[in-house]
Amino acid sequence: MSESPVRRRLSADERRRQLVAIGLAKIVETPIQDLSMDDIAAEAGISRGLLFHYFPTKTDYYLACIAAAGRRILRNTAPDESHAGEEQVRETTRLMVEQIERRRSFYLALVHGHGVADPRVSEVMDSVRDGSTDRVVKALDVPERQRAVVRAWWAYTEDRALTWSAVPTGERPVSVEQLVEECVAALHALLRISS
Repeated sequence: MSESPVRRRLSADERRRQLVAIGLAKIVETPIQDLSMDDIAAEAGISRGLLFHYFPTKTDYYLACIAAAGRRILRNTAPDESHAGEEQVRETTRLMVEQIERRRSFYLALVHGHGVADPRVSEVMDSVRDGSTDRVVKALDVPERQRAVVRAWWAYTEDRALTWSAVPTGERPVSVEQLVEECVAALHALLRISS
């Protein structure tokens, strides 16, 4: 028999962070639409009613979790800015491919907005793509007029990573290193064509 979580008084911000952290931990394994608000509240050691004090609706809670997931993706894919620009691009591309590989189902849910019929879900993916685009533009000093090309390239890279990660590890046609090199080469080709 498991013990009930110990209740402790948290500030409103701490409680919101705690609830979102619980949701983030759960949505790695469970589709967000299948999360039980009762289970979330119980794990936090609060009542369901108190959970809805912090997040008025299920959708508000889900969106807070999805937004936190987007911020986590950007943190996990940040390159070392002390490296040369070209190395930063390779690093952030590799980190994104690896992130997608580790959390493929979750990433697909984010990209396609499964489970939450709200346009704000796609805004989270837009913010991830915009943040990733900004990194590449800055690292390579890409002119603003080519920013849209870099953003479109990220969609291509995501698609390549999703397709590649769907194949069992021993059967993949290319290694992660080769995939990254192909994606980076595609970026440079697109930038040359559009210059």
